[in-house]
Amino acid sequence: MSSTPVHRRRPALSNPRVQRTRARIMAIARELLPEVGPTGLSYALLAERAEVTRQTVYRHWPSRAALLLDLILEGPDLGDYPEPGSDVRVVATAWLKSLRNGTSDPATRSAVLAVTAHADHDSDSAQALARLIQDRRAALNVLLEPAGVHVDDDEFTLLYGPVLARLLIDREQVTDAFVNVVVTQWLALLDRAGAASRSHAAAGS
Repeated sequence: MSSTPVHRRRPALSNPRVQRTRARIMAIARELLPEVGPTGLSYALLAERAEVTRQTVYRHWPSRAALLLDLILEGPDLGDYPEPGSDVRVVATAWLKSLRNGTSDPATRSAVLAVTAHADHDSDSAQALARLIQDRRAALNVLLEPAGVHVDDDEFTLLYGPVLARLLIDREQVTDAFVNVVVTQWLALLDRAGAASRSHAAAGS
């Protein structure tokens, strides 16, 4: 007999009934989050609205941070996700626009702000934030593979940072023109970094 507490056992997502329950809870969480905020999104309220037990919610998401992370990663499709390509400018521009569109969803926006705000003092939120960044960087690098480009942590931050700052701190619109400026400056940084790397390699040969 398993000694794992019920609320720590992961549900069998291959089960269609479990999938439907999870999808219903996620949909209700997405509706509630902009209304009540992250602190108001209690598992008791979520269970009541979804007509499930709190144990069921805990089995899917052992922590609130895990739920918020899934709300971000499984956000609504608010535009075409870019295809892999050999033109770095085209791919980076399309990826940034996809990031902008996804973050414009109220529930996704609220979840991102909550996970970021709690990361300093909550280990679950810190892990969720780290996984979110790793997931998004890995996805971008897959898109850039045909171009032979691999973005490191710093280069990734320099690409998405201005857009998130504009959206979440300045509370301003991210226009296509703004995205184009960010990508142009980012490509210039990549070019300089590449030139410096080639110069260093040549000096060492």
